[in-house]
Amino acid sequence: MSERKPPLDGIKVLDLSRVLAGPWCTQNLADLGADVIKVERPQGGDDTRKWGPPYLKDAAGHDTSEAAYYLSANRNKRSVTVDIGNPEGAELIRQMAAHCDVLVENFKVGGLKKYGLDYESLKALNPALIYCSITGFGQTGPLAPLPGYDFVIQGMGGLMSITGERDDRPGGGPQKAGVAVTDIITGMYATVAILGALHERNRSGLGQQIDLALLDCHVAMLANQNLNYMTSGVAPKRAGNAHQNVVPYQVFEASDGELIVATGTDGQYRAYCGVLERPDLGTHPDYVTNSLRLKNRVALIAELEAIMRTRPRDYWVAQLQKVGVPCGPINNLQQVFDNEQIKYRQVWRTLPHPLAGEAPTTASPMRFSDTPVQYRAAPPLLGQHTQEVLAEFGLQASPAALGSVKSS
Repeated sequence: MSERKPPLDGIKVLDLSRVLAGPWCTQNLADLGADVIKVERPQGGDDTRKWGPPYLKDAAGHDTSEAAYYLSANRNKRSVTVDIGNPEGAELIRQMAAHCDVLVENFKVGGLKKYGLDYESLKALNPALIYCSITGFGQTGPLAPLPGYDFVIQGMGGLMSITGERDDRPGGGPQKAGVAVTDIITGMYATVAILGALHERNRSGLGQQIDLALLDCHVAMLANQNLNYMTSGVAPKRAGNAHQNVVPYQVFEASDGELIVATGTDGQYRAYCGVLERPDLGTHPDYVTNSLRLKNRVALIAELEAIMRTRPRDYWVAQLQKVGVPCGPINNLQQVFDNEQIKYRQVWRTLPHPLAGEAPTTASPMRFSDTPVQYRAAPPLLGQHTQEVLAEFGLQASPAALGSVKSS
């Protein structure tokens, strides 16, 4: 039997996006085997190339031009520099789009129309094109013209109202997530939507436009918290490191550090109490069900906290894991990558890089039994593949169309 090809082998993607949400989506598509052509501005390229330090270092320990932020979302792609503000440059993109399966862009609403690169213009050239537009607020609605940034959306979309310590405790107040979760989840929804559109195209033979808004994706991500409000009429508040609906499900302080205990069932709660050598708390009439534990949270947590402070963190983790109670330490990223499970799963990988010799990359979590993700190339240098890609499309371009940056 011949070796099976990657899931998206043969799919060609024109990536006009930059920063994180769009590139995160197109990196997923590239990991799945699609040929992703990253179209960048001749001067500077993707904004995140300069979002450092830290920058990738060369063999001598000197900074290269590649910021770590850019490296996080652009592997397995090819970079082409084209000035779409130049009529010839815009025409190059139109000719490429006529032979691509997917286009991803995150320009402001209507921003590509003046270049003839909007969906309606390209649909006329390629009715099978799947055109994914990512904006802050979507293609319609009163906020559609406004730019959208992850941090702003975390505030507007409600996440910061439920993230952070309680207002009545020291350090209480709104808190953003430690990573751009809105961009990441939008990139993931974009990936799913494109895969769905590709599947539908197998039936109809036609493409379509996908309208993805950071705000929509962010609100959808709030999941059970949305339904907590929708079913009760009461907006959830910040609960720090405690769960809104489950008790005990929070951070506890041990004698030498902190750990998370997450009892999702009454059985796990009783097993937890057994490890604490307090089985009476597992059968106490005030705590026997989760509903009762929620009602009597303050008294119960006070007892549990006092017990948890009597032993080291690793003792509790080991004993709780033995009886199947979900738990774990709070690690920094050095500890994460030192973890034996992370090492076994080869989450830290490296790829050959023309400036640094090699560049680190975080492995895709998508694991296939027969068509695994292939780590083909590190994030490209600006314009690294311009001539190569143009030749494949049978195109030639003047220096004005390609801008002033030399391309290889």
